[in-house]
Amino acid sequence: MQRRSFLKSSALASAAIVSGSMAHASNGSANPIPQAKQNFNLKYAPHFGMFKHSAGENLIDQLQFMADTGFTAMEDNGMKGREISMQEKISSKMANLGMEMGVFVAHTIYWKEPSLTSGNQEKLDEFLKEIEESVEVAKRVNARWMTVVPGHVDLQKDMGYQTRNVIEALRRASEILEPHGLTMVLEPLNFRDHPGLFLNKISQGYQICQAVESPACKILDDLYHQQIHEGNLIPNMDLAWEEIAYFQVGDNPGRKEPTTGEINYLNVFKHIHEKGYTGIVGMEHGNSIGGKEGEEALIKAYASVDNF
Repeated sequence: MQRRSFLKSSALASAAIVSGSMAHASNGSANPIPQAKQNFNLKYAPHFGMFKHSAGENLIDQLQFMADTGFTAMEDNGMKGREISMQEKISSKMANLGMEMGVFVAHTIYWKEPSLTSGNQEKLDEFLKEIEESVEVAKRVNARWMTVVPGHVDLQKDMGYQTRNVIEALRRASEILEPHGLTMVLEPLNFRDHPGLFLNKISQGYQICQAVESPACKILDDLYHQQIHEGNLIPNMDLAWEEIAYFQVGDNPGRKEPTTGEINYLNVFKHIHEKGYTGIVGMEHGNSIGGKEGEEALIKAYASVDNF
């Protein structure tokens, strides 16, 4: 009850900050923006579409709205699939706004069949080729991190052999990334939303990164997935801290913004901040309420859990 009361009062306290709006011109259109920026402690990164009702469909206008609201980063899983001209426009706008680029997905993810786990040479060659392509995307959009998911388990192989195959693939990929100062972040995914995937626990990601032994291979700790799969969020991040390079969030159940589920994000974010984390926290979730009202509620929610 105390936590609910605190979050409710914090949200009400921040309402005056985010409810007002003014207009700015971009590409000839007027879009509402909050009157005052939030001064967030952490680098929360929205994604395209999260504020489309407030900023419109234009991606550049959405970036402007994010920055005007106080967000200092943005992530885009689908960046690699965008036209080069659009990648360049996004990168230029973010540079002008002083925003950092978060993760994008680096390669084809095999959700239903083995890939890196199998040791199949064709799958390995495809993966390494796509990592090379992702280097160029990262340079173009000023990204430092890219997401990697090793894919489905190989039911015909013992987990020990699968682990060896994944480690070897990641060592090869690290050799490509290291000269450019880039990092692939391995994302463990939960069994409920993504049944049958090889990588699902932070401890497993830690073991693999320790074996690869490269600054180009680290962990993406998605706290939504980890709450479902194993919980124990703060102790697990502490144990694996040296190998964690990126966070993503979403509350459970529902995968919506913080304060909509069971995770005490106020305590989690405070802990991350106190450990000296200066990286990005990706907002990989949906909005619990539709329209502009929901977008305003999302900003209020982040203001309340960042209040430390």
